[in-house]
Amino acid sequence: MSELKKQLMEDMKKAMKEKDKERLAVIRMTRSEIKNKEIETGEELDDQQVTAVIAKQVKQIKDSLPDFEKSGKEEVMRKLEQEIEILQEYLPEQMSEAEVEELIDQVIEETGAENMSDMGQVMGKIMPKIKGRADGSMVSSKVKEKLSS
Repeated sequence: MSELKKQLMEDMKKAMKEKDKERLAVIRMTRSEIKNKEIETGEELDDQQVTAVIAKQVKQIKDSLPDFEKSGKEEVMRKLEQEIEILQEYLPEQMSEAEVEELIDQVIEETGAENMSDMGQVMGKIMPKIKGRADGSMVSSKVKEKLSS
């Protein structure tokens, strides 16, 4: 069993003992997503794959926030933000924008990319290096910005 899965199991037990319903619900939801992915792939997930599942959950929640903001559902937004905080505890430390830009500059130099037609090549080299540590849409917009200037 991966370390991350063990951590989730221990935190779930702790949340049960402490009667922390919010944390317990988020951890159960996460473990369920991991189990579904294992069933789908037919193999046990390692830490990197578990991290990808958690990052996907965070992204889905973040993507839904603007909809709830427009509808004025403050209570739901607070609950979702709390879920994001809990999930981020299991993700690696996020890269700063400066670190992402530095990595983009490095990859552009390595690949010799000059314009937007080289974007796929640049993104292909960057994404494995930042997996789970930065938002893909932010990286994509930064690469576009650098390649179009």
